[in-house]
Amino acid sequence: MFTDSLILGALLIFSLRIIDVSLGTIRIIYVFKGRRWLAAAIAFVEITIFIYALGNVVANLDNWLNIIAYSLGFSGGTILGSFIEEKMALGFMTVQIIPSSGQQEDLAALLRETGFGVTAFDAWGRDGSKTVLLVHLFRKDWGKLQEILANHDEKAFITVMDTRSTKGGYLKLLKKR
Repeated sequence: MFTDSLILGALLIFSLRIIDVSLGTIRIIYVFKGRRWLAAAIAFVEITIFIYALGNVVANLDNWLNIIAYSLGFSGGTILGSFIEEKMALGFMTVQIIPSSGQQEDLAALLRETGFGVTAFDAWGRDGSKTVLLVHLFRKDWGKLQEILANHDEKAFITVMDTRSTKGGYLKLLKKR
């Protein structure tokens, strides 16, 4: 029922879709980071691969194996693209931390000792006075910050925001352990 050429054709379509969807994810990241020329170059490669893969499917619409390979490649490319995006960890993020009671000063000092820049300010919550810690960091350092928070104040309220750009302030490359 399935010849070698049908299976190889479906595998090619599947692989091409994984590549072009992953490139699409990377392209979007570069657009949001303001790297439009790099994004345009990636878009050229992405759409060329897309047209070739789609052309093979449309030319043989009676071959359901190609249609399934095309769809699975799109799904697989979405997964791979999100994995690549996570590993690239380009840019910055801002983390707002509201420490649990009694942890404000200790947590701010610990984060500073570790190399994070911390801005602390007073705020009012439902239960009264709170200290809010604002930390701007490289996205690649998010895991380190999570580890510190989990070990020191697992009850802290944390909000994570994507930061498009920064100017001034304190950002330091943290050393890997």
